[in-house]
Amino acid sequence: MTNLRRVMSTFATGVTVLTVGGENPHGMTANAFCSVSLDPPLVLCCVARTARLHKAVSVEGRFAVSVLSAEQETTACHFADRSRPHGWAQFAAVGWVPGSRTGAPLITGALAWLECEVTEEVVAGDHSVFVGRVLEAASGSGEAALLFHRGAFHGLPEGEAAGVPDGRVRTV
Repeated sequence: MTNLRRVMSTFATGVTVLTVGGENPHGMTANAFCSVSLDPPLVLCCVARTARLHKAVSVEGRFAVSVLSAEQETTACHFADRSRPHGWAQFAAVGWVPGSRTGAPLITGALAWLECEVTEEVVAGDHSVFVGRVLEAASGSGEAALLFHRGAFHGLPEGEAAGVPDGRVRTV
């Protein structure tokens, strides 16, 4: 499947940190995250069934999502590092606050945060797709997004999202 990995690396994605609080606190960098529905408000994330986060989400039934800003590449690398500490100790390296609805860590300085309750877990190959009902959503003050493309992190400055240097939105 190296060809599939190479092909999928051409698809630029945003970068998030998924977190769980409670008895099984854990965080993980993920780019397999998206909106599913506005009514009801649903999102999904895909987590390898062998990942520590998988068990934590399954047990707690809740998770949070921090959408990382371009300045948070170090945070993304920290939560992708399998040698980081376990439990609450892994969050000592970053600023965070507990989510008001889930207690899951919300990463300080992120572009946005969501707190979710799992409504469905679907096994899909070596991963599970967790569908979460959004309990709370908030936006931060950051402007530039952290992207992952071709195996590397990239910042997307404000105004370039629509491909227009002056920040105007282009319609088709």
